[in-house]
Amino acid sequence: MAKRIAVLVGSLRKESFTRKIAKELIKLAPATLEMQIIEIGQLPLYNQDYDEAPPQEWLSFRRQISETDGFLFATPEYNRSVSPAMKNAIDVGSRPYGQSVWEGKPGAIISVSPGIIGGFGANHHLRQSLVFLNVPCMQQPEAYISHVTNVLNEDGTIKNNDTVEFLRKYINAVAKWVETNAKRN
Repeated sequence: MAKRIAVLVGSLRKESFTRKIAKELIKLAPATLEMQIIEIGQLPLYNQDYDEAPPQEWLSFRRQISETDGFLFATPEYNRSVSPAMKNAIDVGSRPYGQSVWEGKPGAIISVSPGIIGGFGANHHLRQSLVFLNVPCMQQPEAYISHVTNVLNEDGTIKNNDTVEFLRKYINAVAKWVETNAKRN
């Protein structure tokens, strides 16, 4: 049975490079993964006052995350960190305290940037949050997609075979990571 993977895309922009890379990874995924983008842009900002009576969007998001076996976090870099949407999704899923939907499920990160360092800062800031949330995060291979504007065709597909092969190796490693670290039911 395929492992269900929630793909969280931290960029909300209509023509998001991060979403395009995430979609390419979904296409390259082995049959052992069932990957689905879980939308995060509709989530009201986390506010502890809502823990007692959470907005419907929070409840739906938490249910979707609870039904998965692992995560792929696709993040752009905003000011050397993750986007507000990604941070908000992490917070919404982690609360109320002691009821985190992230707990113990394996994850992997890919960061995307038009710049030269490929979202390194966002990638590592996200790892810090995932450690606290007890999300075993895949260490290798690391995935930083730099100069993403040179990597994608206008239709969102990958321009060159080297990048396709890198992404294929990466998503195959994610599949092995999830298989090894997913909770046994």
